[in-house]
Amino acid sequence: MPADRGRRMSFVRPEVRAVVARWRDVLVSLGVALVGLWLISLGGVVLGAIGGAVTLAALALGLIALRRMRFRMEIEAPGVVEIDEGRISYMGPITGGAVGVSALREIEVLDVAGQRRCWRLVQDDGQALLVPLAAAGAEQLYDVFSTLPKMNGRALMSVPEPDTDMPLKLWRRPLETRQLPVL
Repeated sequence: MPADRGRRMSFVRPEVRAVVARWRDVLVSLGVALVGLWLISLGGVVLGAIGGAVTLAALALGLIALRRMRFRMEIEAPGVVEIDEGRISYMGPITGGAVGVSALREIEVLDVAGQRRCWRLVQDDGQALLVPLAAAGAEQLYDVFSTLPKMNGRALMSVPEPDTDMPLKLWRRPLETRQLPVL
């Protein structure tokens, strides 16, 4: 039995496939926006309103997809990142661990050994978890980090850029002001 029997023949070059895969969410949202514009062009109040809503929603989702795309890197680091029920887990060949999103105290980006950029996630108890930016599934962290209170969106978007100064303090949980009981 030939060794190539299980593989499919593709007429698309791997480089083109990689670019389309990277841009897929943006392309889908643009396609949905075009459907919305088509509905608007059919005329009428109802179709115009539906088409306008579809177009606006697709453009908003396209903007989010464009921002998320910056975090989708080629997988070059070992390990896998999983996010499940408010818990960030990293399973690597040597190290690993998990951090609850509600227990996060601080997030920074640093260079490890001058060659691999990593998220440093610090918990309330002081334990830290290092997660490579180029690990499988690490692009999901953008969605988690963007929902944190007082997160600087501009600083978050600058993380994938290679010329960013290291280490980069990205976020620190705001101090909670607790009121003392009145006696």
